[in-house]
Amino acid sequence: MRSAMTIDRHLEPLRTAIQHNCEISDASGSGIFSICGMALRLRDLNKWEQGFSPWEENEPAALVNWIDQKEQLWENLEGQPFGSLPLNGGMYDPFDTQGINTALVPHKLFYGAGYAHALKPTFFLARVAKTLRLEGLEIIILDQELIRDLLTLPALGQDGAIIIRRDAGRLFLWDQMAYLKNSGKRFLSFALKQSGLPDAGIENRKAHFDTLQAVQEQTYIYHEVGEIKDTVFDREVFRQMIAAFPRTSSELLIRTVKDLLADTGPVGTLSHLIATQQAAGLGFYAAFQDGLFLPLFPELRQAFERFASDRDWDGIENARNTGYERAGHYARTLMDIFSDARYSRDTQGAADRIHTLLIEPLIEGHAVG
Repeated sequence: MRSAMTIDRHLEPLRTAIQHNCEISDASGSGIFSICGMALRLRDLNKWEQGFSPWEENEPAALVNWIDQKEQLWENLEGQPFGSLPLNGGMYDPFDTQGINTALVPHKLFYGAGYAHALKPTFFLARVAKTLRLEGLEIIILDQELIRDLLTLPALGQDGAIIIRRDAGRLFLWDQMAYLKNSGKRFLSFALKQSGLPDAGIENRKAHFDTLQAVQEQTYIYHEVGEIKDTVFDREVFRQMIAAFPRTSSELLIRTVKDLLADTGPVGTLSHLIATQQAAGLGFYAAFQDGLFLPLFPELRQAFERFASDRDWDGIENARNTGYERAGHYARTLMDIFSDARYSRDTQGAADRIHTLLIEPLIEGHAVG
């Protein structure tokens, strides 16, 4: 079990404090998920705690008992403040990631903290596998995670660096394949074949999983590169908008537009896939499109349908350009609406405008299409 992982004895108080903050965050933030979404995250957290492979499942009775224990713990912790973190004889604010990671360098550990979907605080502690530089940015590759919360995030940006969480990424990728909607399955089949799998069966996915994860790791890295390098969606305004519309359809659209800008930007995911002609990565990207991505960027799957037979990378590049232009239009419109709302102090009015002008037409158009 993860609780049995070895760590320097004098760092045990740090690990205990981080774990405590993870439990507080999960206690207060579990309500942001749907029933199905929460069930998936609980299963992932249990797999991680037990040291299971992504495709392994705990016994139903053991899982139910574990969930009951978690819920009892969270009931006692909900609403409590996050605790400071003890390290090297001092106490650190749990969001002082720069200070904490400077102190952790000799131990080859990395501490992550921030706010994710619906502004849920998230924390983790992991071992550093290696670091590299790409596009002028530091890339920190993490493997074994010692502490984590409910969120299975494969990658993130923190303090100007790109963080790749391989432990979480394994669970994330397996879940994407296991729960893929029917509309994405033909794209996944293409990606698996391009990755060298003789067939798309479960056993072949297990046997070649490291290869599949390596393909997706490049996608995670270049998504984060595209996000950091993006100059269209002002980062500070983006943060203010997320804080203004937590747990709403507006937040979902704002995040989707930001992600689309990163993926379709000059140095983002699709630009990298096109430049390196990574057909497998492109197949995975098309397969895993979901939610508002589909109506915002229908050109990608349309272009891929042709690409699958004629390998027309120019068609993919044209689709990328179209997606980038549309994402830019949506980003500027969102920022204009938010600017007007700040001037008039009418946040609810802004949310209504976003829904009426941007979200409803997307949903209706996609339903018709």
